[in-house]
Amino acid sequence: MPITKSAKKEARKNVRRRVTNREGRETLKKAIKQYRKLVAQKKFSEAGAFLPQVQKALDKSAKANLIKKNTASRLKSRLAHAMARASKASS
Repeated sequence: MPITKSAKKEARKNVRRRVTNREGRETLKKAIKQYRKLVAQKKFSEAGAFLPQVQKALDKSAKANLIKKNTASRLKSRLAHAMARASKASS
């Protein structure tokens, strides 16, 4: 338990930050999940329109240090390749 005044304040700040970070990660995960669902359902036009939004969410998460920059880049690349592979396989 925090004892000093500054330690108590830091504990309060950590609680607020944890909530914000959790919301940000959940938003990102939902966007990725929705995109993968569109690709799996072979709705490529909708997925193509949704991809920039997912990439924007990844970039914002990386900027806010929710995920690392290279992790965001890797995920963006994999998501784009997933749609390319799926559309190539279906045609």
